[in-house]
Amino acid sequence: MEKGTNGNADIMRGYMRYMKLERNYSPNTIEAYGRDLAKLTDWLDRQQLSLADVDEARLHAFAAALHDMGVGAVTQCRVLCSMRSLFRYLVADGYRPDDPMEHIPAPRTGEHLPEVLTTAEVDAMEDALDIMRPGGQRDRAIIEVLFSCGLRVSELVALRLSDLFLQERYVRVAGKGGKERLVPISDRAVDELEAWFEWRARINIMPGEEDYVFVSKLGRHLSRVMVLKMIKRQALAAGINKTISPHTLRHSFATALLCGGADLRIIQTLLGHERIATTEIYTHIDSTALRREILEHHPRNIGRGDS
Repeated sequence: MEKGTNGNADIMRGYMRYMKLERNYSPNTIEAYGRDLAKLTDWLDRQQLSLADVDEARLHAFAAALHDMGVGAVTQCRVLCSMRSLFRYLVADGYRPDDPMEHIPAPRTGEHLPEVLTTAEVDAMEDALDIMRPGGQRDRAIIEVLFSCGLRVSELVALRLSDLFLQERYVRVAGKGGKERLVPISDRAVDELEAWFEWRARINIMPGEEDYVFVSKLGRHLSRVMVLKMIKRQALAAGINKTISPHTLRHSFATALLCGGADLRIIQTLLGHERIATTEIYTHIDSTALRREILEHHPRNIGRGDS
């Protein structure tokens, strides 16, 4: 088993090509997998082990080494998830006859529920903007589209004018893996977009950028980092003491739908989740919110506190 490891780099190059060409993963996703799996291949190289024949016992030792290096449980879970995908590929592509990850459990991370915003908090973020300047109305439209459509920030910054069907009240979204979905858009979001377009018409947009919905004052499409900084700034301006990111508005969209009675499968489709298990996190958020409401408002609990 302990043969030369020159093949590890070749295997990884093949796996990266597979993710790009066959799975159609985004460059950011491929880069993230590469960073996680580099921890494994570096360790294997030091042990003179090959991806093609390393066994379950050695991978258990690697998992223990991650813990000893101070890698947190969440990162350990992510690395092991990347390893599961890699070894499934190795089996499917004939590099090895077995999957050594089959019986290796992920470390427990505890329940982590993402932050969500109420409609009032979203309104407060929008109201804190100065819509008498181009950036103010643009940012107001961004917040409303994120909250009304549940887009990922990468989907928002890639949104094109040709993806908008405002009269029909839906947008076309290019999600992960290049999968397209149609998402309804609210009247409020349409109003904010149309107000932004009045400002956008005055901007000298750079060649090649003309079809992007959201552009800067210099006429270039926005980056994810620019949207992240704006969301954090507006949360602070609105006095919201939560850990906020653009994804918080996506969580808030899904939670509001669930609380309103929407079917979980419909929410899965709107969010573009490949697996229903990913969407099920919102049932835990909903249960937490319901418990809080009961504790705060049920007559048997008023004045008693959370026990």
